[in-house]
Amino acid sequence: MFELYSDLTTMEKLEILADAAKYDVACTSSGVDRKGKKGFLGNSVACGVCHSFGADGRCISLLKVLMTNHCVYDCKYCMNRCSNDVPRATFTPDELCRLVIEFYKRNYIEGLFLSSGVLKNPSYTMERICETLMLLRTKYRFNGYIHVKAIPGAPDELLSRAGYLADRVSINLELPTAQSLSKLAPNKSFKAILEPMEKITGTIAANRLALGKDARMERSSINRYLTGSIFNQNGTDNGQAALSGTQRTALESGDKLSLPAVSKDMCVKRPFAPAGQSTQMIIGATPETDLTLIRTTQHLYKNYDLKRVFYSAYIPLNEDSALPQLDADVPLLREHRLYQADWLLRFYGFQADELLSESRPNFNEQLDPKCDWAIRHLGQFPVEVQNASYDMLLRIPGIGPKSARRIVETRRYAKLDFDILKKIGVVLKRAHYFITCNGRMMYRIPIEESYITSCLTDDNHKENWEITHQNEKYQQLSLFE
Repeated sequence: MFELYSDLTTMEKLEILADAAKYDVACTSSGVDRKGKKGFLGNSVACGVCHSFGADGRCISLLKVLMTNHCVYDCKYCMNRCSNDVPRATFTPDELCRLVIEFYKRNYIEGLFLSSGVLKNPSYTMERICETLMLLRTKYRFNGYIHVKAIPGAPDELLSRAGYLADRVSINLELPTAQSLSKLAPNKSFKAILEPMEKITGTIAANRLALGKDARMERSSINRYLTGSIFNQNGTDNGQAALSGTQRTALESGDKLSLPAVSKDMCVKRPFAPAGQSTQMIIGATPETDLTLIRTTQHLYKNYDLKRVFYSAYIPLNEDSALPQLDADVPLLREHRLYQADWLLRFYGFQADELLSESRPNFNEQLDPKCDWAIRHLGQFPVEVQNASYDMLLRIPGIGPKSARRIVETRRYAKLDFDILKKIGVVLKRAHYFITCNGRMMYRIPIEESYITSCLTDDNHKENWEITHQNEKYQQLSLFE
């Protein structure tokens, strides 16, 4: 059925498969801190893998490539679906390994982002991916960062093997609801995606507990301990809720968890997916509201302890009655707002149902979600910065975690004024509508929704235009130009 080994050169395969991988999002740092090791190539530092990003979310310092763009599935939104007539190519495991090592030695890349179409079946594809990772870690002794996309439907042992060989494991949710998934991807199901996601979550938690760590992934203290945070549901939860029944029973009975080694040749044990698990959702291919999207996101963070949820604005590629027209605009600004809302969930203690409601289920795309929330809750403003709580300071537009901490520290020994607020990092062009300093506002302005919305929209006009038109300025990275 598939021509696995064609006459294409490595360069021709790379051109096809790197371009096919551009729809996978990888805009994140590694999340691990693994130093270099004698006899091995590369290392992985927590903030050192992803140095720069394209506006479409590409991580430029990773080699982002597919193992193959052959696929037995016929997902309506995918360029690589089996019904499309596109150039096809497949890397052999050794061919891909040599490519990674040669690029690393030339300082083109610092790590690998590996995804794949489904070749023959999920088991066969995942086996080839694991073979590639094993060769990289053993034969080529590559110690750098690897992010791998797991294939739903593959056997548990292959998912486990990939987790011990890679730093981060992803399983794409694709779409936010089961109805949309069955409509656009008839070969996939929520159950087939969420079951391996849950198993990976449980294995990460069990591995971390066996190493003496908290079961849940490390996160910044500003979102881990906030009242009402989606990561601190029970106050004393140490993450054991992420474990499966069998794993929890083993822990409660005091049994030791046996963590398999990567290989006998390496004679070392590696942590399971130390950079955590992530997923990706397509935005704009189906009619779900922003409220549905962020509710799905909150559910994933709360129940699967994901490190990140990524959003990918749908790019019209295929003509189909179930999809937007080919001339439809790419919802880049909406994607941007969802990333900002995701940040509010993870770092500011917001809940999905606080940000949006059934009566207003979509963000105002002309405003960032924090401003949009503040305008819809003007009864809570203006806030006096001299005595507001840290949690409330975080909810003021223009005040972030760093500036909120500086406000709390500074007001212990000095009275604040607007000049001081500006020096410690408060963005006054947004914050001045919502704060008072020693009982006075910066300017005399009416606290009215229409007025403040108009002012903030004008302030954001240039930035919004640039985001909306950024697809005209950015191209997929070429390593040879």
